[in-house]
Amino acid sequence: MSPTLQALIASTLSSLLGLTGGLLLLTRYTGIKKWSSLFVSFAAGALLGASFFDLLPEAITEFPGRVTAIFTWLIIGFLLFFLIEKYLLWHHHGHGHEGNEHPHLHQVYPGLIIIGDAIHNLIDGLVIGAAFLVNPALGVTTATAVLAHELPQEIGDFSILIHGGMARRWVAFWNILGAFVSPLGTLIAVTVAKANVNIELPLLGLAAGMFIYIAAADLIPEINRTNKFAVTILQLVLLSAGILAIVGAGALVGSH
Repeated sequence: MSPTLQALIASTLSSLLGLTGGLLLLTRYTGIKKWSSLFVSFAAGALLGASFFDLLPEAITEFPGRVTAIFTWLIIGFLLFFLIEKYLLWHHHGHGHEGNEHPHLHQVYPGLIIIGDAIHNLIDGLVIGAAFLVNPALGVTTATAVLAHELPQEIGDFSILIHGGMARRWVAFWNILGAFVSPLGTLIAVTVAKANVNIELPLLGLAAGMFIYIAAADLIPEINRTNKFAVTILQLVLLSAGILAIVGAGALVGSH
């Protein structure tokens, strides 16, 4: 199977599987919301594991003389997501919502949730495509990390849209439609690469920066909302499990 086909299958599956949490939320809201914090802990670990044990080492191996460029793109990716979130928050305030001086990203205007999710899925697809072009094993672990953070993200998005008054059938429709933006991003990445444009190094660096930002700025603050000792221990275990899952998946796929 060609890397292109593998990448398209992986990006499609990661998006569709990521929707399962949100779709289950439509029928089992209380139960899914209760466990979503556990998904967040695991996802944070998976993103950190993918960044520090897969994306960066693979980029340095593939481009040994361009380490500075790799970390430059990492910083650009980190700052880019910072600016994207700032824009969404500014736009949120521009709609005159009151009563919360520091709203979380997922509390923004429902229309922006849909647009933001589509942009996020497009970037995920680009990253998965670039990872498969570098190394199929890296592609698998990158798609796994994307899936890990898509689950809690989709639960959050579905929840906000439902509370915003959107009919459940339309919540499902827009999110399912948005899921197919990811394979589109993968197709774009593969097409550009086939035109002999070197996108692998920038995208690997951007992906690492993006994953680190999402883990550090979005997910970890979310799980820090509780200070109960037992819950903290469980969160630490799940963070570690997320890291180990990515490392294990990389070792398993790479051994074949």
